Amino acid sequence: MAKKVKSKAKTKVTKKNQRQKRPMSWLKKTLLYSLIFAGFVFFSYLGYLDYTVRKQFAGKRWSIPARVYASPVELYTGYELSLKKFEELLSQLNYRHDYHLASQGTYYVKKNQVYLKTKSFDFWDTQQNSQSLKISFHGSRVDRIINLSNSGNLAIYRMDPVQIGSFYPTRKEDRILIKLENTPDALIQGLLATEDRDFYQHFGVSFKAIARAIWANLKAGGVVQGGSTITQQLVKNFYLTSERSLWRKANEALMALILEYRFNKDDILEAYLNEIYLGQDGASAVHGFGLASEFYFGRPLENLSLHQIATLVALVRGPSYYDPRRYPDRAVKRRNLVLDEMQHQGFITKRQAQAAKHEKLAVISRVHRSANRYPAFLDLVKRQLRQEYREEDLTSEGLRVFTTLDVTIQNELENTLKNKLPHLEKKSNVNKLESAAVVTSRDSAEIVALAGSRHASSAGFNRALDAIRPIGSLIKPVVYLTALEYPNKYTITTKIDDAAIEVKGPKGKDWNPKNYDNQEHGEVELHTALSHSYNLATVRVGMDVGIARTAKTLRNMGVSREVDLFPSLLLGASPLTPLEVTQMYQTLAGDGFASPLRSIRAVIAADGERLQSYPYTVRQTIDPAVTYITNTILQEVMNEGTGRSAYLYLPKTLGLAGKTGTTNKLRDSWFAGFSGDYLSVVWLGRDDNKPAGLTGASGALQVWIQLMKEIAKQPVNLIPPDNIEMQWIDPETGLLANEHCAEAHLYPFVQGSAPTETSPCVETAVDKAKHWFNDFLQDNF
Repeated sequence: MAKKVKSKAKTKVTKKNQRQKRPMSWLKKTLLYSLIFAGFVFFSYLGYLDYTVRKQFAGKRWSIPARVYASPVELYTGYELSLKKFEELLSQLNYRHDYHLASQGTYYVKKNQVYLKTKSFDFWDTQQNSQSLKISFHGSRVDRIINLSNSGNLAIYRMDPVQIGSFYPTRKEDRILIKLENTPDALIQGLLATEDRDFYQHFGVSFKAIARAIWANLKAGGVVQGGSTITQQLVKNFYLTSERSLWRKANEALMALILEYRFNKDDILEAYLNEIYLGQDGASAVHGFGLASEFYFGRPLENLSLHQIATLVALVRGPSYYDPRRYPDRAVKRRNLVLDEMQHQGFITKRQAQAAKHEKLAVISRVHRSANRYPAFLDLVKRQLRQEYREEDLTSEGLRVFTTLDVTIQNELENTLKNKLPHLEKKSNVNKLESAAVVTSRDSAEIVALAGSRHASSAGFNRALDAIRPIGSLIKPVVYLTALEYPNKYTITTKIDDAAIEVKGPKGKDWNPKNYDNQEHGEVELHTALSHSYNLATVRVGMDVGIARTAKTLRNMGVSREVDLFPSLLLGASPLTPLEVTQMYQTLAGDGFASPLRSIRAVIAADGERLQSYPYTVRQTIDPAVTYITNTILQEVMNEGTGRSAYLYLPKTLGLAGKTGTTNKLRDSWFAGFSGDYLSVVWLGRDDNKPAGLTGASGALQVWIQLMKEIAKQPVNLIPPDNIEMQWIDPETGLLANEHCAEAHLYPFVQGSAPTETSPCVETAVDKAKHWFNDFLQDNF
């Protein structure tokens, strides 16, 4: 019985203990599972951070925008450039005044001479080292180039090119990548002294640095030191946002530890040098010390002095707060603190620190490294590049694009539009004018200037490329060029009836063109019909040779756009863009040889590899003899035809060739013409297609004249092909004459096409000579 009682008692105790142990066991299990789950989440998240760190850091770290350069100026004795224009060029290249020429990109002026130390530059075809030069000017020309290192004369020197823009990715960051081994020691020392003196000892996070920063800040009564390591700063810039929160700070610490574990210190430091945010250039963020050096001091990092390097280090703490342009006092104070820290760490001597403190900040004035300094031209370049490169390549691979743009001519074009259009708008019924213009080198077909609007900075509708407008009388040289290809029927002196003509159309819609002056001029010679831009004569010739043949000539001249084969094509009713018109007239200026217009010379990869070149190509598409005759008539246009007002402002020795163009109701005003060195095409009109109130002569020609007055230096020297013969023609009869015939004119003919009959004036001249001789004999013998 006792045993039974005892057993019951034991059972009660055991059950009681089990009841007491059961809750404790459940709690432990819950806690254990929670810890396991938390550990799983933590290590999973750590794995995610590790993947994120490794993927971006080990791969392509930055999207580097393509940099676009203008054509470099090549100086030589006799080159047309004044000292004032050269100084403007140096300003665009961010050269600084320095009488000591202590570093690259410096110059000074002494009388009519410029002393300068050029910048080294890697071109598409050669690497050019920095040189010290003396360039003498005489009037508006370069007189002499001397290499100061050996006092020898230089035949030619190529200046570094102006950067005219960049093609940015969606996130507008810019940087110039630098290598750690090429970084000045003073920069590394400044960063270690002020940002992370234990960089090579810690593992990404430094509690010692945090404690030291707290103590230093307490003593100074403000923030003079930070506790974040260089690795943490890199993580914040490279991976995280600028959000201030414990969560971001925890992520920063974890990723810093991972970064230190996965990569070596030098890789981290080099990434930091290229990633750190150091300022804002308009909408583009300035990252890295390489670009910051150019942005603030206009020179490469390796050419900076101690005080300038200290200024850049000072910006790490706060680029906006210590902006040396906006807050120079703050910048100087912070720079001097950097110098003090470098001295305390033994990187520089007290004497060096004091000397650097006495230096001025010497930052250059704000010069935007703009993505759209010349937006219309850059638009053309980008469209051409897209034919061979993906958008991602253009905005992330650090390509260097060398273009054909001549900055001097581009600026002259923009100034001309800026000054001339308001003047034209003073005329009655002329307002809201818009413009487009293209300038090419006559010899190379390179586009040296382009305007897509009257406003240079406008990045909107690019009229030079996209404004498809009727070209009016600009088509007439094409019509006569086509006719002259049949020399048995049409020559320069062929008589054409400038009388009313009716062209039958479908469904009884006949076409009755009129001359601009509403007059009929009767029989006129072919050259007169073109030089005076007679519509009726042109239609008569065009209908005779055929509309399709005229369209074929247009294609041979480089215009690929399909045109409607209507009779109105003969008077320019089919629309083209200013760029297409330029291509057409480039073939005329090229003496019948078609050369595709070029805006790019070469594309270079970030590592210097030449990816693409755009060589000059040319092929004969129009008979040179026929082109020569047409160009002779276009010179007549300028001498006595619709372009004659040009010689009120330009010397006749230039021998200019060109053609006006006007469309119905004065909606479009055109002029296309060339000197010996440049072809320029100008369009004026309104975007709403309302009448602009200007003819080609009263509008576009006036802009063309002002532009060519500034840029045209070489005369047009037309060289007749071998199958061209020059013959004197009596304008009265159209027959062969000689220089003794009154008002006889010398004209070019395709061999065998000149008149064969002799004008009576030749006999009269001979008779006069005989009479003179007989009179002489009678008087003297």
